[in-house]
Amino acid sequence: MRDFDLLPLFCNAEAGAADRLAAASGVPTLRLMENAGRVVAEAAQGLLPPGGAVLITCGPGNNGGDGYVAARILAGRGYRVTVTQLGAPRAGSDAAIMAPLWEGPSLPLETVDPTGFELVIDALFGAGLGRDLDGVARAFIERLAASDGAVLAVDVPSGVDGDSGQVRGAAAPADLTVTFHAPKPGHYLEPGASLCGELLVGAIGIPDDAAETIGVKTFLNGPDMALKALRLPETTGHKYARGHALILSGGIEGAGAARLGARAALRVGAGLVTIAAPEEALFAHSAALDAIMVRRADHWTALLEDPRKNAVLLGPGGGIGGPMRAAIGLALGPQRAVVLDADALTSFAGDAAALQRLIAEKGAQGRVVITPHEGEFQRLFSTEEAVARVESKRERACRAAAYLGCIVLLKGPDTVIAAPDGVAVINAHASPWLATAGSGDVLAGLMTGLLAQGADPFAAACGAAWLHGEAGIRLGAGLISEDIPALLPDILNDLLT
Repeated sequence: MRDFDLLPLFCNAEAGAADRLAAASGVPTLRLMENAGRVVAEAAQGLLPPGGAVLITCGPGNNGGDGYVAARILAGRGYRVTVTQLGAPRAGSDAAIMAPLWEGPSLPLETVDPTGFELVIDALFGAGLGRDLDGVARAFIERLAASDGAVLAVDVPSGVDGDSGQVRGAAAPADLTVTFHAPKPGHYLEPGASLCGELLVGAIGIPDDAAETIGVKTFLNGPDMALKALRLPETTGHKYARGHALILSGGIEGAGAARLGARAALRVGAGLVTIAAPEEALFAHSAALDAIMVRRADHWTALLEDPRKNAVLLGPGGGIGGPMRAAIGLALGPQRAVVLDADALTSFAGDAAALQRLIAEKGAQGRVVITPHEGEFQRLFSTEEAVARVESKRERACRAAAYLGCIVLLKGPDTVIAAPDGVAVINAHASPWLATAGSGDVLAGLMTGLLAQGADPFAAACGAAWLHGEAGIRLGAGLISEDIPALLPDILNDLLT
């Protein structure tokens, strides 16, 4: 496991391994189920008036077993409980032991109308559902989605895949989702993230060190990564000790993108930032910038010969095609970190193999970060079906990172940062107001500024994503990309105090 303190997210197989680990440590699986049902019941009480009417839908697996336990506990506390079943519990399962302990009303799922109850507890299927909902189950979930009552989902809303967040046929949005020991990637990956409502994680007896013992590789991003990426200036230090970021600009029409990245790199702590621009854009940059230096792009090779220029950003407004690919080839190497964004990635559309070879030939494995949004990702890997045609966003990012030998930051409301070794971080700390022109250029600049200070590329990518998201949350409505670098001093000072 990497050296960071982030919340682990358990994939479905890892959640099963955690249950087995608990059993091996002396906590029987029946006790885990009893504890889980108790957590659900206590959460349900917060959504119900005294003596309120609750419908609990129980599937044939252990998710349904949690529902039977919750039903028994809520009925014992004076609530009006109705259970509806999707068939009998699987023979030999813990649910088959818990189901007969429920002695109240139990109705077939196809006969039940979810309206008229003050709360519906959705315990049909858990995170490990491996097929699309159909038949009676799908019909009920569609009725539930159309109802206006409160819904509490057990583990995930039925139909949501716990690994990918994708919907298996149908899913009803929940007001509250209760899961156990640790969240799952599907709680933070869309569309599952938008269907879960508030998320409550309950302790049920799984050992605290389960993530480390099992070797969990997926985590939720947090401020710890920004702190790890930042480098505080020393009292006797100087600007060169904080790194020199170099950014390649394109022509006049897209020159603003490079300036957004440059300002972000400088604000986040790079000691110096230089924009290299073609002659037509030199005046525009010089007129708009003060602390950021401007140099001729036709001096690109000479600029790269300066070993103090230790972090390079290519792509924002940089132009597409052969010249961009040549500039990338010159920039790559083990001696500096390189961020490839926007036009840099589009320049390799349909030819990810060429980028892979270039990174390997230049000895730049682990020193490159690519920052595609979904469209750029699909274009880049359009000929690599084993990378692009994977349902899970987390898995797509991990496969891309392993394929290229670099860090992949796959942007979106559920940004995923993946390393070649399979470690992935999901950044859910963001705001929809960040979906605005130039926002990605700022994110790339933040990353480049952290890399210039000597941050590990994985930490730089995670830290930049968190800082970018924090700015979006603080700025909210009316945000434009120019606002983000200006807000960084407040964010950084709050983070460092």
